Amino acid sequence: MNLLDSIDQTNLPQHLAIIMDGNGRWAKQQGFLRAFGHENGTKSVKKTITTCATLGIKYLTLYAFSTENWNRPKLEVEALMKILINSLKKELGTLQENNIKLNAIGNLDKLPKSAQKELLDVIDKTKNNTRLTLTLALSYGSREELVNTVRIISDKVKNNIISIDAIDDSIINEHLYTQNLPDVDLLIRTSGEHRISNFLLWQIAYAELYFTNVLWPDFKDQDLYEAIISYQKRERRFGKTSEQIK
Repeated sequence: MNLLDSIDQTNLPQHLAIIMDGNGRWAKQQGFLRAFGHENGTKSVKKTITTCATLGIKYLTLYAFSTENWNRPKLEVEALMKILINSLKKELGTLQENNIKLNAIGNLDKLPKSAQKELLDVIDKTKNNTRLTLTLALSYGSREELVNTVRIISDKVKNNIISIDAIDDSIINEHLYTQNLPDVDLLIRTSGEHRISNFLLWQIAYAELYFTNVLWPDFKDQDLYEAIISYQKRERRFGKTSEQIK
């Protein structure tokens, strides 16, 4: 059965976010180093991006490298940065062909200069694309993002740019890394873990959460379709009763 036929095209998540977990475990199962898993995970990244574009999802955010990931072994971090640079060079054509705009969030200044340069180059070259906005969360941590937001807003209050009484959800949204993105509708995490891991904590306030045991390098279209179908079967009430939203 092709699950694609079961998807309601009128009820797609506008913003899909994915915690791509399980690369290391996948490599270990194959008897290889963790970097081999990360390398193979890029195939799932490419397929997921193009499938989301085909489906009509407008925003896709991928948790590619967290602030905590800097604490991993030096060789693994170096391998991840190399994979990032190579993937950006290799997939620019795919982004252009599919009318996909690249975006990035996080403490990007911590990335190696070569990675920053390649990232900014692809962002610039795809800035006018409109079919799908692909956001890579790189050197990203939601708590760091929120602390940074509080600091910026506090400074503006101190300098009488913003009044304390004016601070609301929209003001906070305007100062987050994700200021140009809508809230997340569906968050997927692969590999069987059931936690958020400091990812988009503000932005997933009313997101539907979907956890799958599939390791990221094994994540295929059918797995994505299953997640979307699960999302479409849920009643999103946003604090209201079922009767109020009918």
